[in-house]
Amino acid sequence: MSSDGNRKQFWKRNAAKVPGSIQHVYGAQHPPFDPLLHANLIKAGNKPTPATPGKPKKATTFQEFESITSDAWDVGDDDDELLAMAAQNLNIEVVMETANKVIENHSKQQERQRLDDTTELEHREEDTQEEVAEEEEEDEEDEEDRVEEGDVTSPEVSFASQSSPYTDGRLVKSHSEAPIGSPKEAAGECAALHRQRSLPHRPPVIPLVARMADQNTSGTPAMTEREASRLDKFKQLLAGPNTDLEELRKLSWSGIPRQVRPITWKLLSGYLPANAERRESVLQRKRQEYFGFIQQYYDSRNDEHHQDTYRQIHIDIPRTNPLIPLFQQASVQEIFERILFIWAIRHPASGYVQGINDLVTPFFVVYVFEYIEEEVENFDVSSLQEEALRNIEADSFWCMSKLLDGIQDNYTFAQPGIQRKVKALEELVSRIDESVHRHMQHYEVEYLQFAFRWMNNLLMRELPLRCTIRLWDTYQAEPEGFSHFHLYVCAAFLVRWRKEILEERDFQGLMILLQNLPTMHWGNEEVSVLLAEAYRLKFAFADAPNHYKR
Repeated sequence: MSSDGNRKQFWKRNAAKVPGSIQHVYGAQHPPFDPLLHANLIKAGNKPTPATPGKPKKATTFQEFESITSDAWDVGDDDDELLAMAAQNLNIEVVMETANKVIENHSKQQERQRLDDTTELEHREEDTQEEVAEEEEEDEEDEEDRVEEGDVTSPEVSFASQSSPYTDGRLVKSHSEAPIGSPKEAAGECAALHRQRSLPHRPPVIPLVARMADQNTSGTPAMTEREASRLDKFKQLLAGPNTDLEELRKLSWSGIPRQVRPITWKLLSGYLPANAERRESVLQRKRQEYFGFIQQYYDSRNDEHHQDTYRQIHIDIPRTNPLIPLFQQASVQEIFERILFIWAIRHPASGYVQGINDLVTPFFVVYVFEYIEEEVENFDVSSLQEEALRNIEADSFWCMSKLLDGIQDNYTFAQPGIQRKVKALEELVSRIDESVHRHMQHYEVEYLQFAFRWMNNLLMRELPLRCTIRLWDTYQAEPEGFSHFHLYVCAAFLVRWRKEILEERDFQGLMILLQNLPTMHWGNEEVSVLLAEAYRLKFAFADAPNHYKR
């Protein structure tokens, strides 16, 4: 079968089941976009044929779109939109030195951590085995005594509604239908059931990818001396009558402690003023304004003009971080529905687009931390006071709106912002790692096929939420972090997997890898290395367009 045939079969088989696949990224107001067809049209130089009969209409291809768009990556164009100044508000020498130190020390720290984890795991396994063995011996002795005394549960007891998580999951109606064994085996089963009944109730197990327990988030060990010192610096800076936002950005670039992250994000996003005396009145006014929008617009969600938008939001909300119980609570989903619907109504140029729902979650989690100390994954938001929930909802709405104001061309019709950024990513990777670029060219992998989601969702589908929150600390501190610096983070992220990419020898293997990169174990250390490498790329290329272009 031809290469094109293989690729078409791959997309046909996998488009519906690959999480966050491109056909699922568009909202109610935008038609689906087929990147494979789009790429083939560009290669062949053809124009797509209209689906409706009649006189063919001229279609706009990606090439034609580029020719009429002021693209920052055309030769000789020094458009400042994407080639912004590299960290003009940061001390470059300090950041570069920090970046180099992070990268140099990463492998040593990772190796030490791996050895420590292995040793600790071995000790835990030994202790667990010893405890289990002791319990089994005690239970067997107890059951033997009970058998001798005739105190054994009647075989007529029904177990139709009981299923142990420690068995193979099969149910039998009664012991008379179960395989016949010795009295000692029956006694052992009864003992196991008794132990199961006596176990305390445990909350659902959170998969590693969904856990937010990491440095500067919930469930952390005691702070190190360095972390305590950084927290003191933040508190001193925030305690002044007028916060120095430039100093706050410099301090926030390498991460924000959980205790001060809510107010720091509000300040860096422009939601709160630097003047401390004005903050309370601004918060009160903005929160009242948001709930005024709710009263004015939310009842119109079932109107014919808005019902498609609301329906798409209503479908997407349960898919938002499905592994984290916090986001499956009905009250949280209602909050998200209101936030997204009001934003869509107030931004008719783009309306709601799938992927925007992901962008609410970091703000929501960070602002929940403002009111709780415990872990957030299983936290029941109904235990919060109504006023606290309303504050979290309004603050999340306004900060998400501030973020989207800087990248709204990512979500307008045909999503031109994403098109430009994917093109820029391809050019950048061809310069920094030609082997990876040529490898993907050889197997006909188009950047649009995997990087579209990276730009549309700001890497939220590729990283655990705890890593996204740490990443956004730097994005908030970096000039044009979400719109410009994100490009260099994506380039560093792609090259991070160069070994795995070069080992794949076909189109299908490469696509599966790039859409399911193994980041579930990542934490703050890995994100810090990624950001340091992204800064080095920005420093090398952002202010040197002639060096950057071929």
